[in-house]
Amino acid sequence: MKVSEAIVSRRSIRDFMDKPVDRAIIQRILERAQRSPSGGNVQPWHGLVVTGEPLERLKEVAANELTKGRDGVKPEFDIYPPDVEDPYKSRIGKVGEDMYGALGIPREDKKARLGWFKSNFEAFGAPALMLVHTPKYMGRPQWGDIGMWLQSIMLLAREEGIDTCPQESWANYSGAFREVVDIPEDHILYCGVAFGYRNPEAEVNSFPVDRAGLEDVIRWDGWE
Repeated sequence: MKVSEAIVSRRSIRDFMDKPVDRAIIQRILERAQRSPSGGNVQPWHGLVVTGEPLERLKEVAANELTKGRDGVKPEFDIYPPDVEDPYKSRIGKVGEDMYGALGIPREDKKARLGWFKSNFEAFGAPALMLVHTPKYMGRPQWGDIGMWLQSIMLLAREEGIDTCPQESWANYSGAFREVVDIPEDHILYCGVAFGYRNPEAEVNSFPVDRAGLEDVIRWDGWE
């Protein structure tokens, strides 16, 4: 698969088939992703890949935390800027509404939307989940490095014929998750990455996701 094909075919999958992923495939992806760039070759990324019983324990803890409502949400960082403005705020809102539209869940059906939100913490049915963490003293440049590493992983997954979903939502309950998985106390839980095979019949895996036009994000200087 060409890099361009992997980029076009990659998307955040939110409905995985009940089909296991061979550990050798994930290991091969992660080994190749080690070639990702990082400033000063720091390589600040760490991951814990879980499946089977450990993954089920995580799901149980998440389900319990969800019953606490907003009181249970204790992220170690702001997933979105507190004062996010347009056009960024509008982009967040639109992709959410487009997703719920594909699911056939109207805005006024709060119960159904909450039910869908809970599926985040079931890794959308994926058979494997990687929890990504990094030392708390790492700064913004190192977080950028982690982003490049994650993109490498997601594109390499497409090359292998599997799919992913990066999920910062797992960071909302990092304290509780530490009770059942080994994440160092001096590390921040940044996100989860679900690994699996997409359900090709699920509308939530195929609705159009808008992207800003190049003219909205790029300026040119010195070109004829």
